[in-house]
Amino acid sequence: MSQADAISIGSKVRVTRVRDRIPQAMVELLKNDANGTVKDFRTVDGKGIGVVVELSDGSTSWFFEDEIAAA
Repeated sequence: MSQADAISIGSKVRVTRVRDRIPQAMVELLKNDANGTVKDFRTVDGKGIGVVVELSDGSTSWFFEDEIAAA
């Protein structure tokens, strides 16, 4: 079972790492509070699963499934 199978829309998650470069404002937001709520899923690279997460400031961003963990 992959992690995406264990996480569903509405689940509370924690961003544990980020593979790509992100804006400094998001770096600061994640340093202060890396928790969020899963809002949706999306296909990435034609085969992987991205997880759309609403962060503490109300913004949304997507992360690869190995960048998050259940909170």
